[in-house]
Amino acid sequence: MLRDILKGEDSQIAAFKSVMLEVRPDIIALQGIDYDLRRTALKALADDLSKHGLNYSYLFSAAPNAGQDTGLDLNGNGQLGDADDAHGFGRFNGMGGMAVLSRFPIQEDAVEDYSAFLWRDLPNHLYPVKNGKPFGGNAVLSVHRLSSRGHWVVPIITPQFGKMRLMTYHATPPLYDGPEDRNGKRNHDETAFWLDYLARDKSGLPFVLAGTANTDPERGSGRPEAINALLAHSKLQNPFDSSPTADFKEPLPGDLRVDYLLPSARWHIVNHGTLYAPKASRHSLLWVDITPRNP
Repeated sequence: MLRDILKGEDSQIAAFKSVMLEVRPDIIALQGIDYDLRRTALKALADDLSKHGLNYSYLFSAAPNAGQDTGLDLNGNGQLGDADDAHGFGRFNGMGGMAVLSRFPIQEDAVEDYSAFLWRDLPNHLYPVKNGKPFGGNAVLSVHRLSSRGHWVVPIITPQFGKMRLMTYHATPPLYDGPEDRNGKRNHDETAFWLDYLARDKSGLPFVLAGTANTDPERGSGRPEAINALLAHSKLQNPFDSSPTADFKEPLPGDLRVDYLLPSARWHIVNHGTLYAPKASRHSLLWVDITPRNP
């Protein structure tokens, strides 16, 4: 990815830049961007955007669970070292991570990173059980992380409105497993994490929840209970309709709504929309213009 950014000849990167220049977001949560320790590729991407007049002075990324080897047989196929035996599916360390680009200062020392949060520690989790025992055994249960990539709460200081929080995550697809439905249950619980977080959050600070839940509330093979509960949550607003946000293979899984941008209730939503650019991604860019509500 770094090579392609620096060469400036990659058609997907060019399409991504066109989308960014059209929408010109102040803050964006990027999904599916490979991670490296020094954020070299992310910085190169930001530098490339700055050449076109879109300046992001503040960047955040952290190591995703994708590709981090556990040394255990997480998927129960009797082999070690598969991409699916990592803390999150990944053929290499850092594959398909997340990043935040912002025009406004990011409080990196106050970021809440829940990537290492254990699945078993989520209240009312759906961790799979086989023959009355945890799938994979107690050794797997004791290390199995909930996040397939990560769950972040990123504080950002806006010049007009003060501190806001960007909550972001990217859940695993609820597919590619066996009758234990490990991925389907994990997908559900990755969204259910936010239900638990919001129940415990007493800060009162405004926020925006943005990410890929990889579950459609009405279509597809996922477990929709958690995403439907999130969409109906009293602390959140859902300005988008049920239109698909991603173009998957036909006939299955087909076009699905799997990406979400949900401002907290304290915001007034001025405008919102989606932009689909298939050369950039099979996922649409969701955007929203917000301002604080009058007291």
